[in-house]
Amino acid sequence: MFRSEEDLRPLGDLISLKGKRTLITGAAAGIGRAMAYRFAEAGSDLHLVDISEAGLAGLKEELKGCGVGVETHVVDLSKKREIDGLWMGIRGEEPDALINNAGVYPVRDYLEVDEGFLAKVFSINFNSVFWMCQHMVRARREQGGAIVNIGSIEAVMPFKEGLAHYTTSKAGVIALTRDLAREYGKRFRVNVIVPGGILTQGTKNVAKDVLKFKVGLIGDAVKFNARLPIGRFGRPDEVALMAFVLSSGLSSYVNGAVVAVDGGFLSA
Repeated sequence: MFRSEEDLRPLGDLISLKGKRTLITGAAAGIGRAMAYRFAEAGSDLHLVDISEAGLAGLKEELKGCGVGVETHVVDLSKKREIDGLWMGIRGEEPDALINNAGVYPVRDYLEVDEGFLAKVFSINFNSVFWMCQHMVRARREQGGAIVNIGSIEAVMPFKEGLAHYTTSKAGVIALTRDLAREYGKRFRVNVIVPGGILTQGTKNVAKDVLKFKVGLIGDAVKFNARLPIGRFGRPDEVALMAFVLSSGLSSYVNGAVVAVDGGFLSA
């Protein structure tokens, strides 16, 4: 089969991350944990960031034998000084790919949101992404790299009540992603995944509440499920696989994209 000069890289080379480093935030559980496994499988050395020291230690132990380097970093991403300290500590070993996955999903009625609560949500969901991206661009201005941010379908189509704070913080992540793709697109590919209906420990905890007959949650679950054309909730690994694609040579011409991993929710 004829292949042009531009198509000479074998598929195996495109999916291999051997010799690369990936930094993943929120890595100790859920989607971030699934990402750690997939990127290790592809041969990438890892910087794993989370606030849970025990969670990181357990994950590092499980990744033994994968043949990649794994460094863990306990960081409170709500505090810029700790983010600055993280990047100072990895100087000289900065990642080729940055995955901003960490986030919080607290439910609170809009009229009950106070200044402290809003600041906390934004400091983790938006501010940390802003500062992490800034460090990445500054550190790899010449080499470039890939940045994958994690947004939410709620930022595109608000569905559940009590999430105005969450929705707006994730909308900021989408706007930041598109701006950085425009400003730094010659060196960096910056894309955002908007997951929806992913079954993590957090959503399992919500399911437990449903079993306790919280009628509002039951209603939300029924309505959400009715909008899922694929007919099931998603798995953390399905988001991890898309993050891998957007970090690898498979997406060399994808920049500034908003990629839904939602079982078709947004199009239903």
